[in-house]
Amino acid sequence: MRTIENYRPLDDDFMRELFRNDLPLAQFVLRIITGIDDLQLTSQETQYDLNRLLGARSICLDVFGTDSKGRKFDLEIQRADRGATPQRARYHSSAIDVEFLKAKTEFTELPISYVIFITENDVRGENKLVYNFEWTVTDTGTPLGDGAHIIFVNGAYNNANDTSDLAMLVHDFRCKRAEDMKIKELADKTRYFKETPEGVSIMCKAIEDMRNEAAKMNSYQIALNLIELGTLTEEEIAKATQLTLEEVKELKEQASPVTA
Repeated sequence: MRTIENYRPLDDDFMRELFRNDLPLAQFVLRIITGIDDLQLTSQETQYDLNRLLGARSICLDVFGTDSKGRKFDLEIQRADRGATPQRARYHSSAIDVEFLKAKTEFTELPISYVIFITENDVRGENKLVYNFEWTVTDTGTPLGDGAHIIFVNGAYNNANDTSDLAMLVHDFRCKRAEDMKIKELADKTRYFKETPEGVSIMCKAIEDMRNEAAKMNSYQIALNLIELGTLTEEEIAKATQLTLEEVKELKEQASPVTA
């Protein structure tokens, strides 16, 4: 309960539950950030795994949506500055391109994409509410027109004179209590997860699942270390890590070098 009480929308774990299975809320927030007032989401998913990055670094998108015009929207919460680098935004953008351009399809069929990072700190250091980026001609500023957009929203922005919807959204993302929020849609959903028995139960289950997943990943890492040492049998590794024998064998196979 203490963990739930301290959650803010700016916290990854809480944000995922806020947006899970809530297309209207995702659409509402994306309209504010992008300024596309008529944006109509047709699908939305949290923890969206990209499937076509075989052999490359995998990524899981926090909130991913597609609108009625086929545009793709990736909404990411980044509390740590190191997770909000320009290079990471570039990789997300290019990974979405790879995911949604089928073989033998013309490059002009690439969907318009928006990669949006909401950061806890002002990672760009210019004290602006939002930073919009796209490729341009360097000497004239003319847009390249490739359809790729990268947006950094400054979660630390705090200007009492700014009454824009985006400034209010950023304010609310920092709030722990629904009663302190300015936007009704976000306050209502926050109140549900913090103050109703059903919502609190969902959050407790989500926290339990995340802890179990973290423990499982730790067991995988220990097993991989033991496999690399090569001093224990597969059965002994399974017993030491509480993994199944099948899981240990699969890890061992994945860790084995490929020979020509």
